[in-house]
Amino acid sequence: MPASAYDIMQEFVTVLVRDPRTQKEDSWHSYVDYEIFIHTNSMCFTRKTSCVRRRFREFVWLRQRLQSNAVLIQLPELPSKTPFFNMNNPHHVDHRRRGLQEFLEKILQNALLLSDSRLHLFLQTQLSPEDMEACVSGQTKYSVADAIQKFASLNRRFPIEDEERKKGGNGADSDSESSSSGLGHSDDSISCGCKASLASEES
Repeated sequence: MPASAYDIMQEFVTVLVRDPRTQKEDSWHSYVDYEIFIHTNSMCFTRKTSCVRRRFREFVWLRQRLQSNAVLIQLPELPSKTPFFNMNNPHHVDHRRRGLQEFLEKILQNALLLSDSRLHLFLQTQLSPEDMEACVSGQTKYSVADAIQKFASLNRRFPIEDEERKKGGNGADSDSESSSSGLGHSDDSISCGCKASLASEES
């Protein structure tokens, strides 16, 4: 009885990578993006439920930034980038989706990585990598928490402060990488230091 009461109090983070969709970049280029669904009771997160879409190259950017800020941690690998990847092949897409799912599950089990504001912006806003960097560097009028709350209320890309930067930021995505839909759960106690890091605009 006490044990089950203890279990109920445990923090959890559930992350699902699902619903791959092919998006047209221009007449010649397409890519696949994936829905990332988060449900959590963790104090680390500004929003307890969120849903965003990300493409493979944004996962690559996230891993590079997390690694540069946590050099002593061996980050999990992303699914390998292969020249033979075919976004029209459901097996290829599902294999990549599973890899992205496993990557996020492992990332979300690490309290140190959870203290990086870029991770929260990646998971809970639709900001481009350029705009995420600007936000965590304090170059925007909105904080990390503001960006997440605003995106949740609008359920769309957070408004960029000036239109020129918006045009430049959205042009950052330009590869034809892809992934797929799937399910995954990660339950862990990860409250250590997270609240303070989200309140700050630096990571």
